[in-house]
Order: sequence, then structure tokens, then C-alpha cells
Amino acid sequence: MSDAIPTLETLRLSLADKVATVTLNRPDKANAMNWQMWQDIRSAMQWADRTPGVRAVVLQGEGKHFTSGIDLTMMMGLQGQIQDDCDGRMREKLRALILELQDTLTSLERCRKPVLAAIHSGCVGGGVDLVSCADMRYCSADAYFTIKEIDIGMVADVGTLQRLPKIIGSQGLVRELAYTGRKVDAEEALRIGLVNRVFESRDDLHAGVREIALQIAAKSPLSIRGTKEVLNHTRDHSVADGLQHIASWNAAMLMSKDLTTAMMASMAKQTPEFKD
Repeated sequence: MSDAIPTLETLRLSLADKVATVTLNRPDKANAMNWQMWQDIRSAMQWADRTPGVRAVVLQGEGKHFTSGIDLTMMMGLQGQIQDDCDGRMREKLRALILELQDTLTSLERCRKPVLAAIHSGCVGGGVDLVSCADMRYCSADAYFTIKEIDIGMVADVGTLQRLPKIIGSQGLVRELAYTGRKVDAEEALRIGLVNRVFESRDDLHAGVREIALQIAAKSPLSIRGTKEVLNHTRDHSVADGLQHIASWNAAMLMSKDLTTAMMASMAKQTPEFKD
């Protein structure tokens, strides 16, 4: 399959040194997530997953904010999309639409390459759903997060309420944030484990996250892909199930050329170079 970088309407994609950068690119709309962006995010993650030359993905935003969340114009247009003279069929269409939006965000988890979110300024509503799917989150000192859905009279329905409790580990705190819609600033985000690190400026954020992505890209790609698979499985299963899964995974994947390359390089005190 072609490794050509696709051109997408609402995102900007680039690839350098095995690191793909996916940039939300509707700065005049505060990167509001319209219907096209939802489709483009999935397309970008599918491209990153299938392209051997991509070993890590950085997700960032152009303009003043990371994202203001779901585009309210899109929300107001949903009624027309699901219109039907049968109430049951209309509700069925709405359910299918919600499941499609969920699937877009789950594409970050399905992507076998680690996804690192670099968040500046506002990360609102659907933006929290989006970054909750990333492997790691980093932010600049001006960043803030809010589960905004409660303020427009709806229940967050594309992942925040399912993933955030497993990220920050506190049901009480997640409930507070979901019930109040209050802002979480960068300092609190770091303290509660929502982000791994806070950088002083947006430039520092992008440079720092890229450096981490490059460190990941230098490792065995087969092992990185396996580690993500095993971590995702372990999150959703018991310890016993997780141990069974890794035993089967390594029975299949352990005896690779990457293992030999890494061991030989270690003995020779050299930096290993791995096949994509």
C-alpha cells in the first residue's frame, strides 16, 4: 500500500524521522471538530497505522486553541441527518451516528503506533474525548481542559466518561469534572495524571513532545506495536487474562530479527537500527 501522505481538508499531515505529525487545522474556527474533521482524523490514523515508515504520531493543533470541541453547527445539523417519519428509525440513525463518532476516536487506539497528544490552550468537550484516546498527553502551561457537554445539556458520549476514570484513577474527581464542567488548568492536569508533563510554552511543548516521539521511533517497531497492543488489552482485562495474552503474543512475536539486532548492538555498545 502506498506510503504517500494524504491531503486532508481539516488536518495537516507531515512525516519526518519516522514521526508523523497530525495537526488539527481549522484555526479560524478554534479547531472545532466538524463532520469532515471527524472523518479526517480516522483517515489520518489509518494512514499512520498502515505506513511502515511511521513509528510514532504527534497530535497537535494549529492556532489559538488545541480544539474547542465538537462544532456546534454540526450539532445543530444532526436533526436533518437523522430525519425519518418513523421515530424508531430516527433513533436508530442517531445511535449509528454516535457509534461512528466513537469509532473515529477509537481509531487512535487501533493505530498500532503510539499517539502523543501535544495540547496548548483550550481542550474543550470533544477535545477531551479525543486526547483521552491518545497513549500519552502533554501540555503547555496555558492549557486547560473541560468536559463541556454538561453545559450544553447533554451527556458526553464519545469516550470521556469511559476512558478518563482509567487515566486519572478517581471516580469522584471524574464525576466532579463531568457534573460541573469546570476548567482543569495545566498544573491540576499534571497533578491528577491527565498529562505526563507541562512545558512552559507552546514551542517548548512541540519540541519536547517531538523529542519523546523520536525516542520511541528509535526502538524496535515490532516491540513498540506489541507493547501498545498488550497495554490496551491489559487496561480492559484482568491481570490473569493479561498474562495469558502476553504469553501468547511473545510466543508468536518474540523470536524476531529485532531481538537479535538489539542484543548484538547492546554487546557492541552501538545504537541498533531496526527494520520498519
